Amino acid sequence: MENTPLMQQFKEKAELVQSVVSTVESLEAVATYTVNLTADQGGKTIALAGFDEESLAILLPDLKEKAKARDITVLEPPFRPHLTGIHTGLTPATWGIAQTGSLVLRSTDENLRIATMLAETHVCVFNPATLFPTTDELTPHLDAALKEKGAAYMAFITGPSRTADIERVLSIGVHGPEFLHILCKEEKAND
Repeated sequence: MENTPLMQQFKEKAELVQSVVSTVESLEAVATYTVNLTADQGGKTIALAGFDEESLAILLPDLKEKAKARDITVLEPPFRPHLTGIHTGLTPATWGIAQTGSLVLRSTDENLRIATMLAETHVCVFNPATLFPTTDELTPHLDAALKEKGAAYMAFITGPSRTADIERVLSIGVHGPEFLHILCKEEKAND
C-alpha cells in the first residue's frame, strides 16, 4: 500500500483520537486480526455487517473458522437479539477523510448500525482509494448518496466514542465503541 502524504495525514489524525490504524493485505488478514483482537480483549462475539456479497463469501467462512478455534462466536444477523452482547463489530467504511482521520459509513441496514454503535470494539476495513483530503471534497459524493433511494444512514466516525461531563471529565466508550481499529486494505481482484 502506498504511503502517500494524504494517507499519512489520515493515519496521524486518526491516531490523535486514539484510533489504531493498521495495514492488512487480504480478507484473511482481516479475519485473523479481528479474531486475535477480540480474544486479546476477552471478547466472545463478533458481529459482521455491511460487506458486499463477494467479500462476505471470502471473509465469513474464514472468520468463523478462526473464531471457533478461539471460542468466539460470529453472530448472524439480525443483531437485535444481541444488543447487549456484541463485543466486536466488523464493518467496512465507505469513505475516509484525511483532514480529520474520520471514516464515513453509508448504509440502509440496521445490522450495520448496531455493529458500529453497540459493540465494545469496532474494527473497520477501509480502502485507501476512497480517501478524500477534506469533507468539502467528499460533499458531492455525500450529496449524490443522499439522493439515492435507501440512503437512510450516514455515520461519520472519528475515533472511539467519547463524551465529557460539565466538569470536563472525558469518558471513552459511553455512547459507542470504546476502541476503534482501522484496517487499511486496498481492493484487489480475487481477494
